[in-house]
Amino acid sequence: MSTVSEISESKSQPARTEALGINKALVNYESPIAGEGRSNPEVTILMPCLNESETLEVCIRKAQGFLDSNQVRGEIVVSDSGSNDGSQEIARKCGARVVDVPIRGYGAALIYGSSEARGKYVIMGDSDESYDFSTLQPFVHKLREGYDLVIGNRLTGGIKPGAMPWKNRWIGTPALSSIGWIFFRCPVGDFNCGLRGFSMDAFREMNLRTTGMELASEMIVKATLLKLRITEVPTTLSLDGRSRAPHLRPWRDGWRHLRFMLLCSPRWLFLYPGLLLVMAGLLSGAWLLPGPRMIGNVTLDIHTLFFSAIGVLIGFQAMLFAVFSKTFAIADGLLPPDPKMDRLYRIFVLEIWLVVGALLVALGLGGALSRVVIWERHGFGELDPTLVMRIVIPSGLSLALGCQIILSAFFLSLLRMRRK
Repeated sequence: MSTVSEISESKSQPARTEALGINKALVNYESPIAGEGRSNPEVTILMPCLNESETLEVCIRKAQGFLDSNQVRGEIVVSDSGSNDGSQEIARKCGARVVDVPIRGYGAALIYGSSEARGKYVIMGDSDESYDFSTLQPFVHKLREGYDLVIGNRLTGGIKPGAMPWKNRWIGTPALSSIGWIFFRCPVGDFNCGLRGFSMDAFREMNLRTTGMELASEMIVKATLLKLRITEVPTTLSLDGRSRAPHLRPWRDGWRHLRFMLLCSPRWLFLYPGLLLVMAGLLSGAWLLPGPRMIGNVTLDIHTLFFSAIGVLIGFQAMLFAVFSKTFAIADGLLPPDPKMDRLYRIFVLEIWLVVGALLVALGLGGALSRVVIWERHGFGELDPTLVMRIVIPSGLSLALGCQIILSAFFLSLLRMRRK
């Protein structure tokens, strides 16, 4: 592995720096504005880092140039997740402050780095040269205007050839941005842009938790749910300057984004599918309860009635999961408090659920016992299954739903006890 001096003194670095349009004098120049602002900076420029020795110095120098040319009091923080290529030494040599992150992960680096930021605002961006740190004026302007979260939009700012794989450009980013709008009404057209700014007050309020790439989605979702002020600014995405493959894994990381949004939206993950199953099961069951039905040459009878009851059970369980997961997410700080849930808790208290469950259990047992009585009158002999099962199936469904409600009511009270 090359030493720091070999990296900084190699003949390729000056040529690379000149090719990128950076003044050679700036490479060894300490920004006076950044220096003066260290004790009381307005802006912290935060760069997550994991083995970025090829590009880190150029990014830091561009950030220093931005602070200096725009007279912004600021600091540059490199949040390092355990680089072993000398990135930490390069950062310190360039005048940046290094935060050592004890665990791996894009989200972890940003959370640790933001926690150590001294600025009123934080502007974060990847340290691989894909974003231009010398053009951060729109972010600073929007933050000074009072916006809590400012997101770069690569789709409006421009994507240079080869900078983004086609599946990210035409599938991943549009799909995740659309899902964010449908699930949460997030006013963001580019969910995955890595260049974004936020106030430290907003950072503390968002209480970010995820340690991977999905932090980008968590930040937008929580800001939306907390009703923070969000805006976008056009951002250009360039081809990164590394010779190695990027850390990003499109399908894996895309799934992590989608998984996070599903877990944060119990309505779409559990409630709506559950409601659909319950309605379908109840309607088909009510249609089949009087007797067999014909659809063309196909006869639907008690077998279909049985699966209708199964659909109601699964759907109802999914609806309960929606309540459980939302309650747990709020109690654990993954989601902000929801006044709708508080109203639901006040209306449907434990005792009400226990009474409803007990009534359904009694109804189910009553239906089952009525069939036993009829069976006894027939000398416990054979009965017509098409007649018997039309009572037994709804009775079994009522019994199962009643038990589910009673058990779920106690479990929900246990979940809420932690929140109280």
